[in-house]
Amino acid sequence: MSDGDSTEGAAAGEQRRILANTAVMAAGTVVSRFSGFIRSTLLAAALGISLHADIFTVANTVPNMLYILLAGGVFNAVLVPQIVRAMTHDADDGAAYVNRVVTLAACFLGLVTVLLVVAAPLVMQVLVPSYDAPHLAEQRQSAIDFARFCLPQVFFYGMFVLFGQVLNARGRFGPMMWAPIANNLISIAVLVTYLVAFGPASPTEQQAAFSPGQERLLGIGSTVGIAAQLLVLVPYLRGCGVRIRPRFDWRGVGLGHTLRLGLWTVLFVIVNQIAYVVVVRLASGGTAAADDGTGITIYSNVMLVVMVPHSIITVSLATAILPRLSAAAADADLGRLAATLGSTLRTALVVVVPFAALLPSIALPLAQVVWGHGATAAYFYRFESSMVLFGFAVVAFTVHYLVLRGFYALELNRLVFYVQCVIAATNIGLAVLFVSRVDPWDTSPMLVLAYGGAYAVGATLSSVVLVRLLRRGGAPRGAVRRWRGFVLRLLVASVVVFVVGRFLDIVVTDTVVELVGSNPHWTLAAVEVALVGAGAGAMLLAVAGPLRLTEVTSVADTVAGRLRRR
Repeated sequence: MSDGDSTEGAAAGEQRRILANTAVMAAGTVVSRFSGFIRSTLLAAALGISLHADIFTVANTVPNMLYILLAGGVFNAVLVPQIVRAMTHDADDGAAYVNRVVTLAACFLGLVTVLLVVAAPLVMQVLVPSYDAPHLAEQRQSAIDFARFCLPQVFFYGMFVLFGQVLNARGRFGPMMWAPIANNLISIAVLVTYLVAFGPASPTEQQAAFSPGQERLLGIGSTVGIAAQLLVLVPYLRGCGVRIRPRFDWRGVGLGHTLRLGLWTVLFVIVNQIAYVVVVRLASGGTAAADDGTGITIYSNVMLVVMVPHSIITVSLATAILPRLSAAAADADLGRLAATLGSTLRTALVVVVPFAALLPSIALPLAQVVWGHGATAAYFYRFESSMVLFGFAVVAFTVHYLVLRGFYALELNRLVFYVQCVIAATNIGLAVLFVSRVDPWDTSPMLVLAYGGAYAVGATLSSVVLVRLLRRGGAPRGAVRRWRGFVLRLLVASVVVFVVGRFLDIVVTDTVVELVGSNPHWTLAAVEVALVGAGAGAMLLAVAGPLRLTEVTSVADTVAGRLRRR
């Protein structure tokens, strides 16, 4: 057997193991996302998608944004490789290292959370300056009140991700993906209570502030949900032998190296969040400027839906491969690193690219299914253009997201920061340019287009740089021709999905109009999504064999295998 054959065989075996771990996480993500859809549906039904909804959306988004800004990059990308190294080389399997990291993180996050709650008015002034207009004084106060209720989530987000990454480093990938279901269930209960107590927002209320009772119910309920998803992880930590005990002896035990790596990741996140602040500021201006403007509620809800393939497949794959990439980098085996990353990227792309091709056919009925209820029943069509554009953006983001796992495994965090500077600058420039040239109605679609353009630049730049680095390190050079063939075959399959999707959409839509008229119930829209999606998916599976897209059949076989076992 040649070296090339043995390398490909080893890569195939590695990919099967990755897919097995991914399936566990993906199952949790599917359930979590489904419950998240219910939450999104209830939120739109209760608050609408205009200024009223944006007030709560911005305030409830701030804690996650600030957590990512302050610590998320370190927790997500830097600590896993360091914990793996501590587990490998320390006599106590990394227990002392984990205790020190958890203690330091809890102290830092606790202090920061208190400061943020005190500074809530300043935080909201930075994010939503459009609310400073005199006629929006009550709306601005509602945003500040919500921020005070929601900002304690910063602590719970941080500790949740840290505990989850400790579990991931010990090979327990499922709990972190399943735990958000607890948050979604609590959010659903809160929103049902809100609808019973206050009812859907009327057209007038969709431009107004909240009452103190509404603020307390939504704000406190949201924070309790994030705390619950953290507490879900505690029994799993104990189950895999992790006993968290406070340790304050932080000096001279390797945390300096972690924090030095984290410096560049923090800078990376700061640049990324600066771009997001600009997006929030521009988006809040859309709904504040006109009753029919689109803003952060539409932007964030569309991202929630369109990111489903990325969340189910790509994030699960990235979580499963990061310890393997780190181990390959530690062994200086760049060939194995390149093979693992390459096969994982192909697996993700055979899902997200056909999904992007299908979106133009299902965006409108899918929007009606998810958001065509209550206060938003007559306005769901506002989501369509943003959803279609986000399909392109998700493809670019997926490539960039997975390529970064290679940089993190190689501890090239400084280089990641430079790439992210280019992405953030592109996103900011395009967002300001596009939004300044359209009416408030098109604010959200233009922000999506800017996001996609920025990550197209980032995906291209990061891929070129990583390939050159791996080649210099001795990785095999024969992969370029194989990738060209893969991309061409995937594009052909995606064109087939697009054509079949459009054909089925036309046929089903015309049939529904003949039967019930031009305003069908959302259940018929659900039937349309199911029929078009199933037909296009079946055609993808049919052409995967002749086109030699083995990644499609691998994903299908993994899902079918787990369903048979269940």
